Amino acid sequence: MSVMHRIEVGVLVSRRALTGPWGGVAWRPEAVLLEPPPIPPGTKLRADESGELFYAGLATISLYPGETPHYRDNFTSERPSVWIAFRPEQDGFGEVVCVTVDPYEGESLADSIEDAVEPVPMPDAIREWVEAFFAAHHVEREFFKRKRDRANPDAFGRRGPPGKREGER
Repeated sequence: MSVMHRIEVGVLVSRRALTGPWGGVAWRPEAVLLEPPPIPPGTKLRADESGELFYAGLATISLYPGETPHYRDNFTSERPSVWIAFRPEQDGFGEVVCVTVDPYEGESLADSIEDAVEPVPMPDAIREWVEAFFAAHHVEREFFKRKRDRANPDAFGRRGPPGKREGER
């Protein structure tokens, strides 16, 4: 499967202190930027009582012709989204693992216990880009439901020893 279309985006993530008995911090993807700032990943952009906002770095969103029905499901939904998977490091900042507009890939990313995965609102420009890709590459395929072969009730009957047929002596 070859990549037909790509776009680079910047990713923002937040970090906030947890107040429960186990403490620690929680990371959360917050947004994608169409025009990433010329700053290094891990740069703190804002800090207040609710937490800190960081620039996490560049990521590429890739579109594939075989996944156009998935993109349609996303951009026709109530809330079109971009899924971001961010993997924080214990002794450092972390990295952006994946950014996708495929809702089913986004859902599968959430299976990881190491990554912070969130759907964030899809910017209008990305939505227009995905819709244009859909219009250019989507091929409607007819749904074909396979039918099972009918079971042969005699195939499950009892058989005698090899070489002898039922009823023979």
